[in-house]
Amino acid sequence: MKHPRIEIAPDVMGGKPVIEGTRIPVELIVRKLSEGASEGDLHEGYPALQPGDVRAALAYAADMLANETIVVQPV
Repeated sequence: MKHPRIEIAPDVMGGKPVIEGTRIPVELIVRKLSEGASEGDLHEGYPALQPGDVRAALAYAADMLANETIVVQPV
């Protein structure tokens, strides 16, 4: 599945998904938001972020979770 603005390259951040053209990992964006940072805070702290990059990172993370396989162990 292709995600606009998100790229994965083995030579960039060890192959972690990043915002296209940057070394800003999707994981960092999601983590900072979970810690209470606003989209404005992220743009201030990471000036390379373009409008829509934070939403693209969240969409990517949601798609990855939607395709996650859950294994339930019987009790």
